[in-house]
Amino acid sequence: MVIDRPVTIGIVAGEASGDILGAGLIRSLRKRYPRARFVGIGGDEMIAAGFHSLVPMERLSVMGLVEVLGRLRELFSIRDRLLDYFLSNVRPDVVIGIDSPDFSLEVERRCRNAGILTAHYVSPSVWAWRRKRVFRIARSVDLMLTLFPFEARFYEEHQVPVSFVGHPLADMIPLETDTAGARERLGGGA
Repeated sequence: MVIDRPVTIGIVAGEASGDILGAGLIRSLRKRYPRARFVGIGGDEMIAAGFHSLVPMERLSVMGLVEVLGRLRELFSIRDRLLDYFLSNVRPDVVIGIDSPDFSLEVERRCRNAGILTAHYVSPSVWAWRRKRVFRIARSVDLMLTLFPFEARFYEEHQVPVSFVGHPLADMIPLETDTAGARERLGGGA
């Protein structure tokens, strides 16, 4: 079903994998919502798909405690600027955080508290470690979108609304290997 009214979709991606997933999400949503506007924080892949990024995604890409602490003030400033944009300027119909849970979940929580629908795409590994984060997630998102079925079961057990959407690589990797074709492409013969 194609919906031909304008919608605004806020997206937050903080790393390269989220940028790739976000670009695929934008392309998929655009088929259903051709007049949609996509805004927030994303990288080159999302921008190429028609996304407007407030700041370069690389500004969120930090690893390790030392780097995070060294850039904490900047990260808070980016978060506050994004929230001001979402809550005071554009009021998106939905805000979707992609991965980067330490940044995205706080944005999602505040947007949800302001009455904006929220979703999170790519579950943090709460099923493996720091399981109590599921309660923070429950307060932050209206819907968790998982890549793997076992993640969906975990959220169902914790009464968090969830939808298993599958991993995008599953559509790209064949279930059966073409061994002869692979050998030929690699120059090894049959």
